[in-house]
This record gives sequence, structure tokens and C-alpha cells, in this order.
Amino acid sequence: MKRIPWKVHLLKSFKIAVAAVLAIVVAEEIGLKFPVTAGIITVLTIRNTKKDTMRSLCSRALSYLWALVIAGALFGLLGFTLWSFALYLLIYGMLCLCMGKGENIVPVSVLIAHFLSEGNMGYEMLANESLLLLIGSFFGFLSNLHLHKRESEFERLATEVDMQIKGILHRMSVWLPKEDKRDYKGDCFIGLEEALAAAKACAVENYENELFGGDRFALEYISMRERQSVILKEIYENIVGISFLPRQALQVAGILDEIEQAYHRDNTVEELLQKMDGLLLDMHKQPLPVNREEFEARAILFYILKQIRNVLQIKRDFVLTNPAYKQYNHIQVETRKLKEKNDGR
Repeated sequence: MKRIPWKVHLLKSFKIAVAAVLAIVVAEEIGLKFPVTAGIITVLTIRNTKKDTMRSLCSRALSYLWALVIAGALFGLLGFTLWSFALYLLIYGMLCLCMGKGENIVPVSVLIAHFLSEGNMGYEMLANESLLLLIGSFFGFLSNLHLHKRESEFERLATEVDMQIKGILHRMSVWLPKEDKRDYKGDCFIGLEEALAAAKACAVENYENELFGGDRFALEYISMRERQSVILKEIYENIVGISFLPRQALQVAGILDEIEQAYHRDNTVEELLQKMDGLLLDMHKQPLPVNREEFEARAILFYILKQIRNVLQIKRDFVLTNPAYKQYNHIQVETRKLKEKNDGR
């Protein structure tokens, strides 16, 4: 049974209620008509992240201008009648849906409906509806200003991803030299996929909660691990497919074990790549297979080595092309040292 994050839901519900009430109170205090509409707009403005909320505000403001033009033309030609409002909804609704802004149909149309009920689109009513939109949007945005990056949460989730991959490498090094692999299942990849999904969701949320710009390091780090996981799944499938074990199987298992032992977020894998290239060169120089069975097994092992190298190269490329890696790596190292020092007290 899925656990319900009731504390999160309670906090969000409380935030929505307070922001909506404040918007209504302000609208009433400055004497606007239909002040409750400001509260409704506030509720419809609140999103899960700062950037998403800002995108919603910009989208709604633009849609509101479209609606004013359409409604002004129709009410001017056909009068303030139900049929003119119905035609407005048809045109405006189609425009919003075609432009991918369907979420703006309801809040903006509520504002336009006020023109219909009042029977005019004079300056006073235009100011009234525009202020309702402004107040509702302001309190909706204000309610999300407390959102911030959950760096410690991402660190925990990213560490879980790393541990899952480390465990997969360990199992590969253990199972590869065994002839009977019937008990070697791919269940470990389910845990890795779940860990990757959770870490990616946290990375996206952190990025979206940085209003201006945003550090993409976490997103790129998880993307790097996702690409590695795809190749690891292919390696697993090849390991399972090996039934004959030439002596080279021990060499491949050995490099897998070495990678697992050296696996760490701080490792630039430069030395591992050098050892991998040395092993590939050594396998090229070894005597040719003596039969078809050995030939097929060694071909699979050679392909596995190439795939392992690809896994390492993905990490190496990430290190070389990501300018934030050294800074991030330095911060994490210092944080671990401080934690170890405090734990030792």
C-alpha cells in the first residue's frame, strides 16, 4: 500500500487556504467587485515549484490579453448576451487548447463572465478584473516563495543510486565466473530504476525551485547514471548468456571487481580506463580460440569489456565536460570529512 504524505498535503492545503483568504481580503479592502475571484485565481496559480508557478503566471497574463480582445470584439458586435459569451468560449477555448494553454480557460473566463454580468467593459470594469488577476497571481506566487532546494535529500537519493550500481557491479563480478547462472536474476535493476526515478524527481524539483537560472549539476549527474544503467543492463544480459567459461572470464570478473572496489562519486575513473585499455590490448594478443564454443564465449567477453569501458567513459566524459564537478566534489569531500570528525568525537 502506497504511503500517503499527509504532512506534505496538509502543509500545501494550509498554504492554499491562507493565500486565498488573504487575496480575498485585499480585494475586498480596496473595494473590488467579485473579490472571491481573487481567491480562486490564487488557488489555480499555486504550483509545485517556483518556476512552474512563474510560467503559469506569464501564460495566464498572455491568455487574459487574448480574452480581452476576443470578448471586446464579440460584446461590441453582438452585445452582452449569453450567445456572445458562448461564442467567446468557443473561440477562446479553441485558441487556448491549440496553444497548449487549456488550464487558463476557466480562471480567465470567470473574469470575462463578470463583464457579461455587469453589461459593460468600461475602464472601471477593466481595472477591476485586471486587479483581481494581479492580486490572485501575486498571492499565489507569494505562497511558493518558501520553496527551496532539498540538497540533502538529493544527496541521499543520489547515494542510493550509487550504492545500487555498486551492488550490481559486485554481483556481476561474482556471477560471471560461474557456469550455472540460473539463480542470477535481474531484480537488482528494479531497485536501481526506482532509485534513479526518485533522484531524478528530486533533481528536477530542486532545479525548478531556483527562480533565476539554476544549477543543472544534479540533473546531469542523474542523466549520466541513467546512461550507465542502460549499458549495465546489457552487460547483465550478456553475462547470463555465457555458458562456456574460458580463462578470460576470470580476467573480466577481476576488472568488474576492481571497478566495484574503486566505485565512488569522487573517482574520475582515469586509472580504471587505463587498466581497461591494457586488458583489451592483452586480450587481442592472446592465442586464438581452439573451437567454436570458446570463440563465441570470448567474443561475448570481449563485447562485455567494451561495454564496461563505455560505462567508465560516460563517467569520464561527465567529469571533463561538467565545470561544476570539481566544486561539487570538493564540497562533498569536505562535508564527509567534517561528518567523520564529528562522529569521532
